[in-house]
Amino acid sequence: MTDPSAPSAPGGPAGFPVEFSVLMPVYHGDTPERVRRAAESSTVEQLRRPAELVLVRDGPVPAPLEAELDRLARELPVPVVRVDLERNAGLTAALNAGLARCAHDVVARADADDVSYPRRFAVQLPLVEDGADLVGSSMHEIGDDETRPLALRRAPVGARDILAVSRHRNPVSHPTVVFRRSAVAAVGGYQDVPLAEDYWLWVRMLRAGSDVRNVAEPLVGYRVSAGSYERRGGFRVFRAELALQARLRAAGHVGFLQWVRNVVVRGGYRFVPTRFREIAYRAMVGAPRR
Repeated sequence: MTDPSAPSAPGGPAGFPVEFSVLMPVYHGDTPERVRRAAESSTVEQLRRPAELVLVRDGPVPAPLEAELDRLARELPVPVVRVDLERNAGLTAALNAGLARCAHDVVARADADDVSYPRRFAVQLPLVEDGADLVGSSMHEIGDDETRPLALRRAPVGARDILAVSRHRNPVSHPTVVFRRSAVAAVGGYQDVPLAEDYWLWVRMLRAGSDVRNVAEPLVGYRVSAGSYERRGGFRVFRAELALQARLRAAGHVGFLQWVRNVVVRGGYRFVPTRFREIAYRAMVGAPRR
């Protein structure tokens, strides 16, 4: 682990590093061990550290997790801002509440069970300082042993590829993003689109002319479990998919034929057996770990 007393790495080549916040929602399904791992990997282990960690407690949590949040606020050398929501309001509301409390325009997202690799912000922040409004990256799928990635999810790189991919799937992995809060606010912020609040936000930013980039290097370990791909299927997810596709078509982001293709392919994907769903998704977004 990085020495907590070590200085942050310098910013972009111009030598004018921006300060930034890390935004991490936490809810009752998270575990104390993984929350601590996620928080430390996003702060003290980074070559370039954030100015603050904003922890959003989305409703009541079990006592051990509450105690861990208190410990993080006391022990992390990076300032911790607590945002405690009285009831579980969902990810969209938690993110908007956290964004309102971030002290800086540049905000990095982190999930409470993922791992940010030490180079993450040292790689992404110079791109923001160069003018990008949103920077994502490739990421590894990891299980309990984070040293042995299960798969690689490749991010599309370059404005043309990102726009092309956005017409049939999410082009930016939410757990990897660093963005300008002002650019997010300019298109209406996170909106309540079931299971796709991030995808819908990226599309609105792209259509508004935001500078959206991805880094090919995997900078995050995304935690998957036995139920991760199972949760991508079923009628509830199918209905959410139809609602998203209706928005994409109404916004003019996809034409009729692309809409039909998305409904058939992405909708049908929700009803294939879980093992085939996992294989199909990994084939679409990346390659097996060699």
